[in-house]
Amino acid sequence: MKLASTAILTVAAAGMLAAAGPPEKLPYVYTHWKQFTVADGLPNDHIFAVKVDGPRVWIGTENGLAMLDKRTGKIKTWTEKDGLPWRVVTGIAVHPKTGDVWLALFGGGLARLSGGRFDHWHQLNSGLVNDVVYAVAIENDNVWAATTAGASRYNTVTGEWTIFTEKNSPMEEIWNYGVNYADGKVHLAVWGSGILEYDIATGHWKEYLDPDKEMEIDLYRDDGIVHVITTGVSYIDGAMWVSTYFGASRYDGRHWRGYYNQDSGVPSDFMNNIKARSGNEAWFCTDKGLGAIMDFPTNTWVAYTRDPKKNTGIAVVSRDKQVLETVDTGLSVPHNFIISADVDGNDVWIGTSKGLAWGIGTDYYPGLRERGGAQ
Repeated sequence: MKLASTAILTVAAAGMLAAAGPPEKLPYVYTHWKQFTVADGLPNDHIFAVKVDGPRVWIGTENGLAMLDKRTGKIKTWTEKDGLPWRVVTGIAVHPKTGDVWLALFGGGLARLSGGRFDHWHQLNSGLVNDVVYAVAIENDNVWAATTAGASRYNTVTGEWTIFTEKNSPMEEIWNYGVNYADGKVHLAVWGSGILEYDIATGHWKEYLDPDKEMEIDLYRDDGIVHVITTGVSYIDGAMWVSTYFGASRYDGRHWRGYYNQDSGVPSDFMNNIKARSGNEAWFCTDKGLGAIMDFPTNTWVAYTRDPKKNTGIAVVSRDKQVLETVDTGLSVPHNFIISADVDGNDVWIGTSKGLAWGIGTDYYPGLRERGGAQ
């Protein structure tokens, strides 16, 4: 009788597995995190910018610049007493040819750290259009600065400055939040003007606006950028990822896709920034957590948040709006207000209003797969 009972149970279990179908393919979830705050040597916990440069991680804070050496874990800082021209660092770019570190300063203009010395450009000694600089990017020999009164381009070889405002570009507003350079194109995220694309080869501009011209709602789904108040742009693999204060967008040159909290895994529609790893994966910095779309074709997300009452976090895996699993990540992002992000090979670096997070992805894999199985 025992043998018969065992056989019946085995057959029943096999039938249940067959009915359930193949195992669900899921995205990678970061569960190994490190945090850095003033207790570890940062000059301030409010992290506006993070930029990875090989073994060095440059960190822009509300009260100075920091550099973390991943090999030693040591942090070096610069404040105004060390020669930093302005205390608030909102953007960082590293020149690939020279290794110079360019800094966007919130109210202090533009700075360069080269050979241990700071050089400083502002409205009174250069062609910088405004001293409130939100972001900076390197394009060949040029440095682009996104400011509150337009964009400025500085040629580091000739010393020539070019200013872009509503007078010589399609800016309906001139409040530039973000700038990105890739594949021969500079993209500007402009408050009220959507995304502006500047073709380096031709010198021509192209604008991406919300076609329905409705500020309050997205009248037609996937007809263009979800909103004209943009905060960040990241272009990679022919795909343009955009963050706004009212959702997110992706454009591959032919098709648009919009993302909202109500129909995707992003924690909030209020987005401070964006960093894409590929045409299929992007990381959104929101006011209620970190939202990562890990597989564009299936709209599969992982949202990382921190329990404000505990020093721990959770990751919610979802497809569209359906929750597939919830993972206890332990130590993760220090705070749910996410401001900046950068991709570092298999790792990610996340700047928040209460510290810096390092997500270590030793066994990271792109796309989806059965956990522990083959790609």
